[in-house]
Amino acid sequence: MDWQSESPELWAFLETLHRGDILSGTVAAIERFGVFVALDDGPAHPLFPGVGFIVIPELSWRHLDAPTDVVHVGQRVSCEFLQFDTYNLEARLSLRALEPAPLRAFADRTPVGQELRGTVEKVLPFGVFVDLGDGFVGLVPSREIDGRPAVSPVENFEAGEEITVVVTEIDLPTRRIFLSRPKNAQHEGVVPAT
Repeated sequence: MDWQSESPELWAFLETLHRGDILSGTVAAIERFGVFVALDDGPAHPLFPGVGFIVIPELSWRHLDAPTDVVHVGQRVSCEFLQFDTYNLEARLSLRALEPAPLRAFADRTPVGQELRGTVEKVLPFGVFVDLGDGFVGLVPSREIDGRPAVSPVENFEAGEEITVVVTEIDLPTRRIFLSRPKNAQHEGVVPAT
């Protein structure tokens, strides 16, 4: 469909938007793949319940089982404009962009080199995933276990085991936390993960 000729008013509206604009509207429909938002200042969409659309990952920083964990039909929302989807003639929006990023707060209060206590969540051939609390999970790569390449980290750790780890890197763009084991894993006075 040639949206530009079929819906010139909608096309013109979407072209006026810039990344970072804050738009308000009402949740018009919730689907398994995302949420449609009827924008206050936008025209109606010829096919969809709203001109704005939020994909599931842009609803919240936390893990969701369903979009209804965050929004409901009829709810008023303010979102950040991400981009103009020319294929569907939609304003792609983000609800989570207006919330503080939890990993940023974690990085601000947790310097590289800090020791934390955590619980082994999963053990895989390439490393050990450690639950640090508050929804943060870090990876101890196999090469970082005891400071040398590990033959099999599975032999050394069990899911549910509480261990001490050291923060080696917090990669904000990829939202990953990398860990290692301390030189002396029995070190006392460890700061608990918060």
